[in-house]
Amino acid sequence: MTEIVWGSTRKPVASQSLAAHIEASFGEEGVLYVGYPVLSAAEGVNSIDALWVSPAHGIVIFHLVEGRDASGFEDIQDEFANNLETKLRPHKTLMKGRLLLAPPTVVTYGPSIKAASNDEAYLIAGDANLVEVLSNIHWDNPELYSAVHSVIQSISSIRKGKRRRQITNVTSRGARLKELEDSIATLDSLQSRAVIETVSGVQRIRGLAGSGKTIILALKAAYLHAQHPEWKIAVTFNTRSLKDQFHRLIETFVVEQTGEMPVWENIQVLNAWGAPGGNTRTGVYYQFCQANGLEFFDFQTAKDRFSLARAFEGVVDLALNSVTNAKPIFDVVLVDEAQDFNPNFLRLCYLALGETKRLVYAYDELQSLTESSLPPPEEMFGLKPDGTPNVVFQAPLPGQPSQDIILEKCYRNSRPVLATAHALGFGIYRDVDLKTGTGLIQMFDRAGLWEDVGYEVKSGALRDGQSVTLTRTTHSSPEFLERPGEIDRLVEFIVFKTVADQATWLANSIENNLKNEELNYDDIIVINPDPVTTVKQVGLPRKILFERGIQSHVAGVDTSSDVFFKKDEASVAFTGIFRAKGNEAGMVYVMNAHDCFTAFGNLGRVRNQLFTAITRSKAWVKVLGVGADMEKLTQEFGRVEKNNYELTFVYPNEETRKHLRVINRDLTPEEQRKIKGAATSLSTLVEDIAAGKVLVEDLPKHQVDELRRLLNSGAGNGNG
Repeated sequence: MTEIVWGSTRKPVASQSLAAHIEASFGEEGVLYVGYPVLSAAEGVNSIDALWVSPAHGIVIFHLVEGRDASGFEDIQDEFANNLETKLRPHKTLMKGRLLLAPPTVVTYGPSIKAASNDEAYLIAGDANLVEVLSNIHWDNPELYSAVHSVIQSISSIRKGKRRRQITNVTSRGARLKELEDSIATLDSLQSRAVIETVSGVQRIRGLAGSGKTIILALKAAYLHAQHPEWKIAVTFNTRSLKDQFHRLIETFVVEQTGEMPVWENIQVLNAWGAPGGNTRTGVYYQFCQANGLEFFDFQTAKDRFSLARAFEGVVDLALNSVTNAKPIFDVVLVDEAQDFNPNFLRLCYLALGETKRLVYAYDELQSLTESSLPPPEEMFGLKPDGTPNVVFQAPLPGQPSQDIILEKCYRNSRPVLATAHALGFGIYRDVDLKTGTGLIQMFDRAGLWEDVGYEVKSGALRDGQSVTLTRTTHSSPEFLERPGEIDRLVEFIVFKTVADQATWLANSIENNLKNEELNYDDIIVINPDPVTTVKQVGLPRKILFERGIQSHVAGVDTSSDVFFKKDEASVAFTGIFRAKGNEAGMVYVMNAHDCFTAFGNLGRVRNQLFTAITRSKAWVKVLGVGADMEKLTQEFGRVEKNNYELTFVYPNEETRKHLRVINRDLTPEEQRKIKGAATSLSTLVEDIAAGKVLVEDLPKHQVDELRRLLNSGAGNGNG
């Protein structure tokens, strides 16, 4: 079936008619792009009216005519063909000597065109003969279909700047990683739509970690910049180390499409917060305050006023409450990692736009684990004077871009890696907790979210109180690495007796990766889940590596806050969990994972940290830890393995989900002290009453009565 991807077009009638003909008459595989790609031309840049790519017919460029006048179409066809050939020819996979193996055919098409040309070099068609003309176009090299797509989508350019792999052993990890990267060198249809389809309003892109959201947003920013170089475009995110990655990707894509460098004054890669100090420090919140004459709060001032946990949320709320008619700053805002922001930051981005609210926000459906992470747009962006929502997502009409795109495929994480992360994050196979009656730590209120992101029900039902078994399909997770004898190497849990043993083993394994397994330095990430202790905890393994001549760095400490991997140096990245987000590597080591087995007052948070760390891996992950808690975590993983990386559990009802949220909520240190103190006092009191050391009559009657009332009513336990 031919997928239709709707970009920006100035010829809507001809575009919709063309799409209808191709959908009705050509059922084979292929993609029709409308208003894409944008190509460099002698007089600047322009976008092709429409482009059809299929294994059977090759590359077909369409010059579209809205009326009946097609005069001069030969010159336009020549320009389109020459510009696209210029883009294709530098790629050796598409060439045989000087011969282009994927030559584009150009067709001028208009619904009202009556005349048809007999010149095979300059094809022209109307409604009457379009299908006949297209049926006579054939391609002799269908095996190059994926390679052609990769070039047209600009994906092939991503790896040009990366260190080349020196492969001598075809069975090494480096060779396997190269095969994996080559196998995902094109965007799927949903990813293509997310890049090219742009609405005149708010657009949401949802997907798992590893579904390609960051690359999609970079491509989208580059596409919009090429189409509208005068627009003010902002790209923002939560993880500062993404800044360098976004700069590199956007520059690569803009140069690939236009042949020119981006105009960085008009396409800004911005931190969410920002500060005075020029282009390298500015941010969305800072610019909003400057434009609207509001007081700007730096981090220290905000922390003192609103607390550490609410610092950014507090300043954003204050800014929103202090402005009546916000001044427009941007034409487009693209937000990555939206699940990590308070919803009011997205509202600030919305207000920072002009009359046409082109806000694109991408977020990870399962990254925060506790919820689908953000409220619906009807709630988030406020109401009009008549009480109706400012933003409502409508089902897409034919020929219209989609406002809500779900990326169901996870290209980074294999089935075993992703299922392990979810099983441990949710506590699917955790021992039953006596306080809750279940091993589960957290669960979505909307059960269908599991299916939205690529799980399918193998047995049972996704309903409250029902047993269910969920599995990932080969469609939604790459099967590439799951070869016989290799699946057990994808995820490994290893227990050590001492911290020193863990450090020595880790250094030995990294040395082996680099010297014997053909991995590059930037194929490896070492993650310490607790961000507070990271610098101290990674010291010993880094010292051992240094003594062996292997360089390493702590991301954001030994580098700029905006840099994760050192581009020009061979150095292994060590990091805490927050800077790890948004980054990936072939080999991920999670050290001190015992810290994530249990925690008083923040069990949900530490399990989320483990989930995020594991999902940084696009191939292998080794989870390391010390002592009894690590042994228990390894046993929990063993149950995941035993169940063939499927998730089997009883879906908790609403009352249990509410109870889980209360029991496993994130507590401040002061709240933890109070609860521990109360629990100790209560335990002592119960023991003393049971032993007859204290009589109930010895206690103040009004307090005993109040305690009975509270216990009977269920108050304070999340059920009342």
